[in-house]
Amino acid sequence: MEFSEDVELPEHSHEFQWGIVLEGKIDLTIDGVKKTFVKGDRYFIFEGVRHSGKIYAGYADMTYFDQKSRYKIKK
Repeated sequence: MEFSEDVELPEHSHEFQWGIVLEGKIDLTIDGVKKTFVKGDRYFIFEGVRHSGKIYAGYADMTYFDQKSRYKIKK
């Protein structure tokens, strides 16, 4: 994912998610604990855990969601 402007992520939950920050910065509050992640950092959010955050302009990451319905087969 890439972001060209700041984005606020409201609190939510879903299947597990993990990511590696490629560029920029993201603040994530996971289960009530706020942390800042920058280039090279990894994060993991367990299934069903409430989380929110702020993504800053210029942020890019590689994110995986364990949610089959999120991915479509490309033909």
